Amino acid sequence: MSMLTPPGMGGQYRITGDKYPRMRPRRRRARLTLSVVATVTALGLVGWGTLQLIDVFTGGGGTASAAGSAGDCVKEAAASPSPAAGASAAALPKPAQITVNVYNATTRTGLAKDTADALKKRGFKIGDVGNAPARFDSKVKGTAVLLGPASALKTSLPVLATQLTAADQRTEAGRKGTAVDLIIGDAFKALTPQTTAAKAITALSHPEPKAASKKSC
Repeated sequence: MSMLTPPGMGGQYRITGDKYPRMRPRRRRARLTLSVVATVTALGLVGWGTLQLIDVFTGGGGTASAAGSAGDCVKEAAASPSPAAGASAAALPKPAQITVNVYNATTRTGLAKDTADALKKRGFKIGDVGNAPARFDSKVKGTAVLLGPASALKTSLPVLATQLTAADQRTEAGRKGTAVDLIIGDAFKALTPQTTAAKAITALSHPEPKAASKKSC
């Protein structure tokens, strides 16, 4: 019996060539691979089905919550008039309805008279003209101080302020009458250019609509 003859074959069969017949362990390995793939696929399907059930019972899942969250809302600017601005504009007096007392708190002579004449040409009524009271004399370092009764804070003072740059607006408690004071300070050079002042008065009388932010999800 040849050494290449498998035991138990009694020499009836011989194995020739340089290749041996493939035995069953190859099939067992293939079956094991198929079993593993089938198991992984089944687990994946079960997991996916579980997620779908969670989405159904939680009302749409994380995606729906993210879409409706405040962080994802889009802000839209909508023009809307400001009620406060509209009320103030309706109550604004015209320059001809405002009486202005012009006082000079600087050391420059004739400044009060020149300023009063310029305001008169622009339609304002002129009251007293002269040197500033002692409490303001040489103490106004800015452009000017506009002083009036409490009722002038949103009426006469804003209109007069259009004629001067960076004027300080103030009110006096218990002050009578409707006249307002223009107290000229050291930084004053000239009134605001008339065309610029006219545009400022128009803007006060007809304020532009204020943009209000709206959220839409």
